[in-house]
Amino acid sequence: MSRKSNPKHPESRANTGPSHTGGGQLRIIAGEWRSRKLPVANVPGLRPTSDRVRETVFNWLTMMTPGARVLDVFSGTGALSMEALSRGASSAVLLEKSPVAATTLKSNLALLRAERARVVECDSLTWLNQPAETGFDLIFLDPPFRMNLLEPACQLLESNGYLNENSLIYIEAEKELNPLPTPEHWQLEKSKTAGQVSFSLWSRIKKQ
Repeated sequence: MSRKSNPKHPESRANTGPSHTGGGQLRIIAGEWRSRKLPVANVPGLRPTSDRVRETVFNWLTMMTPGARVLDVFSGTGALSMEALSRGASSAVLLEKSPVAATTLKSNLALLRAERARVVECDSLTWLNQPAETGFDLIFLDPPFRMNLLEPACQLLESNGYLNENSLIYIEAEKELNPLPTPEHWQLEKSKTAGQVSFSLWSRIKKQ
């Protein structure tokens, strides 16, 4: 699983192999909507985080997901936040810059009758560059590869109050990005690689 950027909408999640042209389906693995299949927007390079990776991630998050307030910063297909909602998350905000992808997200959430979710069509960094109205418990960070979006997103989450004291942050990034540009007081809890992708879970150490 590799990723190429979408020049027109560089923040759209784009996990793609060389021949992938967008479209297709995502499958929700477990929970209320288990085995539901949903369309993926026909945006070049857009596809969901793989079933195998999502299964691992949500095994990590078993105790955290129920009741969690979720922020999906570069939502793309929405696979991560929809999986979280299916497994009992209390709410989710999905940020997506591509109008086509955002429309499909809204349509899929309507199909699921997911009234606890809200799609915001926006530039993610611009949205984060304002004071938070509330903190989030679980944050998904899966930016397009090689666009230098991860570090500013992490810093804005911290500086503008989007994280709670016990927040967990999931990061999916290109494997060669090592070490990840996370704030000093973020602590690595779990990490794995799958092909060209690294994925990891982080917590926050209370500042002195």
